[in-house]
Amino acid sequence: MSVNYTTVQWNRQKRRYDRIMLGLMALYLLTFSFLQLFFYPLISPETLIIRATGTLAFIMLQFILCIGPMARLDRRFLPLLYNRRHLGVTTFLIGALHGVFNVIQFHSLGYVDPIFSVFASNTHYASLQDFPFQVLGFFALLILFLMAATSHDFWLKNLSPRWWKSLHMLVYLAYGLLVFHVMLGVVQLEQSPAWIGFVGFGLLTLVSLHLMAAGVEKKRLEDQMDKPAVGEGFYLVCSAEDIPENRAKMVFLEGQNIAVFRYEGKVSAVNNICRHQNGPIGEGKIVNGCITCPWHGYQYLPNNGQSPPPFTEKLETYDVKIVDGMVWVNPQPYPEGTERPAAIIQA
Repeated sequence: MSVNYTTVQWNRQKRRYDRIMLGLMALYLLTFSFLQLFFYPLISPETLIIRATGTLAFIMLQFILCIGPMARLDRRFLPLLYNRRHLGVTTFLIGALHGVFNVIQFHSLGYVDPIFSVFASNTHYASLQDFPFQVLGFFALLILFLMAATSHDFWLKNLSPRWWKSLHMLVYLAYGLLVFHVMLGVVQLEQSPAWIGFVGFGLLTLVSLHLMAAGVEKKRLEDQMDKPAVGEGFYLVCSAEDIPENRAKMVFLEGQNIAVFRYEGKVSAVNNICRHQNGPIGEGKIVNGCITCPWHGYQYLPNNGQSPPPFTEKLETYDVKIVDGMVWVNPQPYPEGTERPAAIIQA
């Protein structure tokens, strides 16, 4: 967390992440260019740039959309999630380079405005086979621009988390537009089954990962449905020993998404939804006495759900008790920031 807005909060992890990202991008561009020159020795520099940047941007967007479900399936992918915005902004820049060279190559030599030419050069809007696929790429790039331009927390705070999240969910629309952009372009220009297979494999991978992650989440919720309740509305969650130190057990009880944390011989429960970007608090850990969200590092005190000063974010809290080593939680929430006594783990 940071008190003031800064352009980019680079730390050791982010620098390492960016170096690896840029290195892999450079390796891809060099490899792709070598293969294109080998199989198409007469290819023009403009066409080579268009193909290289277009395929790279599509692969990067595909990977971005896979990070979320991969992190839910395996926590080792969480570092990718922490820095996803860096990758998103870079994807837009690569996509913009692809778009600029397309406009220069195909729309800048006429007597009409190049952007107008994108929409007017092919008017077969009623035909699926001959549809002007470049228009789809234009709108996809526009969405990626809006996401890149509003990626900073300044916009998150001033637009409100709800509207900011809604805006950035348009990435799925951008991906859908790009799938049709590529597929129609292949049918009309390349007519290569290899490119169709490339896009199809990526789409299948993305859908499969989301379905797998949804299945894991559904199973977790179903496991909680059978938890017995006792007097005063408490539900059995698990054994205190089943919760790793400074970690959490996530449960869903009576419509409440709850993270039950164990720390310093105690157990406390807070709402599992981070007030920053609705991240899963329970997938994080307690650092320096504060629950730390795994997505962007927002912090909360486990006993009252309040962010340490000067921050003002707050979470709902819940009553917890331990009976014979078993953790019980009452899913009736207290108002955000309400302090509740932690349950003591008996030695």
